[in-house]
Amino acid sequence: MKIKTKRLPYEAVMALPRPKHRNPLRPLFLLQLVIRVLAIIDLLPTKFTYQTHGMERIGKKEPCLILMNHSSFIDLKIASRIFFPKRYGIVCTSDGFVGKNWLMQLLGCIPTQKFVSDVTLVRDMEYLLKKGVSVLMYPEASYSFDGTATPLPRKMGVLLKKLNVPVVTVITQGAFARDPLYNCLQKRKVQVRADVTCLATAEDIQNLSVAELDAKLDAAFDFDNFRYQQENSIVINESFRADGLHRILYHCPHCHTEGHTEGKGITLTCHHCGKVYTLTELGSLQAEDAAFIHIPDWYTWQRQQVRRELEEGTYRLETEVDIGILVNTKALYLVGSGTLVHDSDGFRLTGCDGKLDYSQGPLACYGLYADYYWYEIGDVICIGNRDALYYCFPKGNTPVAKTRLAAEELYKMKKRRPVLTPV
Repeated sequence: MKIKTKRLPYEAVMALPRPKHRNPLRPLFLLQLVIRVLAIIDLLPTKFTYQTHGMERIGKKEPCLILMNHSSFIDLKIASRIFFPKRYGIVCTSDGFVGKNWLMQLLGCIPTQKFVSDVTLVRDMEYLLKKGVSVLMYPEASYSFDGTATPLPRKMGVLLKKLNVPVVTVITQGAFARDPLYNCLQKRKVQVRADVTCLATAEDIQNLSVAELDAKLDAAFDFDNFRYQQENSIVINESFRADGLHRILYHCPHCHTEGHTEGKGITLTCHHCGKVYTLTELGSLQAEDAAFIHIPDWYTWQRQQVRRELEEGTYRLETEVDIGILVNTKALYLVGSGTLVHDSDGFRLTGCDGKLDYSQGPLACYGLYADYYWYEIGDVICIGNRDALYYCFPKGNTPVAKTRLAAEELYKMKKRRPVLTPV
């Protein structure tokens, strides 16, 4: 899948008029039917099944908030397979509207900017729910990198209280293993299933505190796809299963160098020290004197290393990037190149012959929109605000996973640190 792009000077892009807000539309049934048919076709090779838990507590025509984990590109089709013919709007990232704005609106999609505070989004969700239309949302906001849950925004319970509708969770197993983001869009032969659970009724929402609702959400979004694969003896024997694994396992635990690992075929190799790991058919790592067997453990260790760099003041990313800017749904505007810096002060993006200079503090958001092979352009780091989103495509061997980990850990550190004010 690709995105419409257009080359324009930076100043011309920033002078473009911003789109006016439109209330979300009730999804067109005919289009929902088309998606349903496509879902059946695409899910057929996965032998998709699902189980429901407590769904009888929700009225058949009662609108609800559907919270689903985000594992792969088939998530939307899984939702269609489960909930059709129920009408529901879908919270989608704004780049998904580029070149197909009206189609997305007719599907009932609600545009939002990932990891950017958006009060309008809440109003749009309320608008649809009051019209009797459910809303599907991916609270993780980004695809899982390592097959475990990505951090949820804090105080999601506040949103649940405000909406005051039943909450349904959809947690998939196998969707990640079938098409993990790092694996270069190569599909594996894996069965996919889902658990559909009534997390809370409207009455429960009223009776539970924000902290209790957050705790229920955290418990629901506690999963490990690699562990599930191993515990259920799910064999993935494709010869390309380790392709791109270096995108998440970028830091060698043996020689402690970064950016020298390469996932290819069924192995992950560090080209600096020569260490080779084999990714087994059950999703574990094998090597003589292996530092890690479980991929999420390696990823967690990398998070700890990034945290240590931040605490010691040695963390810094500085990389040359190609820059795309999103200000409307007509195109991603390619404006040239620049330099992206990330350190304890947050992000700073400069470029376009000195015309672009954007800074974003570490408390701007709890996470970071980073992605692999984004719309078949390349690995990307996205920053920005409601006025413009800046898509930065590193030119060198920059592990965007590390930047995402650093942004998450830096937010935690700054959020917990008391702000001293002069007396």
